[in-house]
Amino acid sequence: MSEQEHSEASSYDVQAVESKWLPVWEDLDPFRADDEVVRSGERPKYYALTMFPYPSGDLHMGHAEVMALHDVIARYRRMQGYEVLNPMGWDSFGLNAENAAIKQDEHPATFTYANIETQYESFKRYATAFDWSRRLHTSDPEYYHWTQWLFLKFRERGLAYRKLSPVNWCPQDQTVLANEQVVDGRCERCGAEVTKRELTQWYFKITEYAERLLRDLEPLEERWPDRVVHSQRNWIGRSEGAHVAFAVEGRDEPVTVYTTRPDTLFGATFMVVAADAHLAAELVTDEQRPAYEAYLAEVRKSSEIERMATDRPKTGVFLGVHATNPVTGERIPVWAADYVLADYGTGAIMAVPGGDQRDYEFAKAHDLPIIYTVQPPEGFEESGGEAYAGAGPAINSANDEVSLNGLEVADAKRTIIDWLVAKGLGTAAVNYRLRDWLLSRQRFWGAPIPIIHCPACGEVPVPEDQLPVVLPDNLKGADLKPKGVSPLAAAEEWVNVDCPTCGGPAKRDSDTMDTFVDSSWYFLRFCSPGNDQMAFDPEQVRLWGPVDQYVGGVEHAVLHLLYARFFTKVLHDMGLLDFTEPFQALLGQGVVINQGKKMSKSLGNGISLGEQLELYGVDAVRLTLVFASPPEDNIDWADVSPAGSVRFLQRAWRLSGDVTSEPGTDPTTGDAVLRKATHRTIHDATALLEGHRFNVVVARVMELVNATRKAIDSGCGPADPAVREATETVAILLSLVAPYTAEDMWERLGHEPSVAQVAWPAVDEALLVEESVTAVVQIQGKVKARIEVAPDVSDADLEAAAMADADVVRAIDGREVRRVIVRAPKLVNIVV
Repeated sequence: MSEQEHSEASSYDVQAVESKWLPVWEDLDPFRADDEVVRSGERPKYYALTMFPYPSGDLHMGHAEVMALHDVIARYRRMQGYEVLNPMGWDSFGLNAENAAIKQDEHPATFTYANIETQYESFKRYATAFDWSRRLHTSDPEYYHWTQWLFLKFRERGLAYRKLSPVNWCPQDQTVLANEQVVDGRCERCGAEVTKRELTQWYFKITEYAERLLRDLEPLEERWPDRVVHSQRNWIGRSEGAHVAFAVEGRDEPVTVYTTRPDTLFGATFMVVAADAHLAAELVTDEQRPAYEAYLAEVRKSSEIERMATDRPKTGVFLGVHATNPVTGERIPVWAADYVLADYGTGAIMAVPGGDQRDYEFAKAHDLPIIYTVQPPEGFEESGGEAYAGAGPAINSANDEVSLNGLEVADAKRTIIDWLVAKGLGTAAVNYRLRDWLLSRQRFWGAPIPIIHCPACGEVPVPEDQLPVVLPDNLKGADLKPKGVSPLAAAEEWVNVDCPTCGGPAKRDSDTMDTFVDSSWYFLRFCSPGNDQMAFDPEQVRLWGPVDQYVGGVEHAVLHLLYARFFTKVLHDMGLLDFTEPFQALLGQGVVINQGKKMSKSLGNGISLGEQLELYGVDAVRLTLVFASPPEDNIDWADVSPAGSVRFLQRAWRLSGDVTSEPGTDPTTGDAVLRKATHRTIHDATALLEGHRFNVVVARVMELVNATRKAIDSGCGPADPAVREATETVAILLSLVAPYTAEDMWERLGHEPSVAQVAWPAVDEALLVEESVTAVVQIQGKVKARIEVAPDVSDADLEAAAMADADVVRAIDGREVRRVIVRAPKLVNIVV
């Protein structure tokens, strides 16, 4: 460290500055959003929201990154003149708290609310610009009262229902999982291998909104990350095809299958039914039942991911029955296999081995016929071709009534669908990969499902005046251990109630809701968090909604974002919202890694946020995270320098002590060069902030600090009004990422706190006009000269100036000039 830097370090006490300003900000409460200011039109609204955290412990490096990035946006919009709603709360139900409670023999609330208070204090220390007056916790009865109310309203609209079905089961956490919570065949939360069980569960009918969820992605394409939009499209998975009816021996009703390629029907040489589908158990003959049941037992040992693997051997068992191909009239065998899933349509497919690789492999393994219905390209067989699913004219596709031969795929599809409809054998159809949202959980720490099961009346909703159905507070530890059913089922005083309809003995539903239900509407509750009469005040949501900027991890590209979009559309249809999309713009940040890998204790590469804050201070950590890379990229902590951030902050802070002119001094009389640098920085920073290039904004501020120090040290002097203007600009821009340093600078410059309430500095456009620019002259691609020219110089004049330059004449040295490439006003390239 140089002598000057040592002097700066000794004069700038990071811990003292933090201790000084925290209580001041607490008294000022500078980020409290005022409804009346927006309602009166005094300031336009801006709703800035970051995904609220789960209170599993103290804040970590991931929190630190997202909060630093989000804070840049919230503070910038406030300075721009918006009234910013920037609330924070906790997604406080969930398995982490319950598992911790089991280990510690406590109630989950004990663990949860202690961690919330720890995180709250850390948030305040981290100087986040939140409006704490709107704080909420999803595990408060005041919140889940309305989660339960929304469930009942969805049920009234036919969007919440209960059915028996095969579900994803986590054997470790002893609860069901939605499809979205299974990653590579394992539980997203604990990593245990997921199995299948048959349970009666509650679902939200999200599939009813599949087309709207897909269609409404289009307007979001310019304001959401491409990969998020792409992920949602893939998950919804719209396809066009046909439902085709296959008559099956011994069954009165035909089996309907969905296919995206009805033009290949002439090549359907067998049918496959998912081994674990009810249909397979229904169709199998008595003779084949023992073989089928043995096969089913083996299938149930595999996860869906394993079953869908392309390199998996194609196993199966003949069910002993045949179906009739509706276009050929041929009898085709019906098999049970594991590569078809029970929840895909009816759990049955028509198998076309000539056009589908999995069907081809199954046909080869079980010696079944293969018929090609689309002409493969020349050389297909010689190149080892198997199934062919590409374009081409139809072949082998005709009966006495219809012929597809010679038609390209699109025309063939239309022709066969028309024929199927005319014959009453099928219909055109649109299908979606999206499945209904399974929301039941067999765990304690969640919002109870507000349904009572009565032997006489069936499912009875809890009357609204009896909400919330509050979790019992006398369960802990051993009571909560996973048993395959919800711990609430054993809480007799809680579960046994009178039926609200007939008064007879009944039982509460003992399952709780998936925590994604809580987070699907929390952004609406923030608009009127203390309201005890309704989930949210539609007038307040109309005032603030929708969210203008949402910030969070792209790991929620499907889960949370899709569910929140679904909730918003349903609430719009209920007349409670004026908008159909919750988040107008989305910024997804990367993750903080270390030494090229995800941080973990086992790898020994974990980074403690608390230790980093003690070593370098809040501002240096925030600055480092923002400066390290564009928001969407990962940050490797091994490659950054919080110590370098400390040194820069010290240099910036020292400027504020050097300024000797009075506040309010007219800057127009100051040094012109420094003033131009200042206004160019403001201009560039504004454009960069709009494009979320926050790291480049920090670079521009660093350049301005250097330019200001150079101006002071080179004779401009600390009393020059341009030095004050530049230093005040540094403080304002720096407040977006380093609020403690900026606030202290602002006070040293003679201003009242808080710098966060200052208006964004205006740009003097006249100072952006360049009197001259430096043009580079190259010969054979090598720089030979730099010349000063007017910014609006023409190509001809720039070429003439370059050819007349003494260094250029000397470098050409009499050789023939073959070509001159001019890019005014910056470049001349001479080819000799």
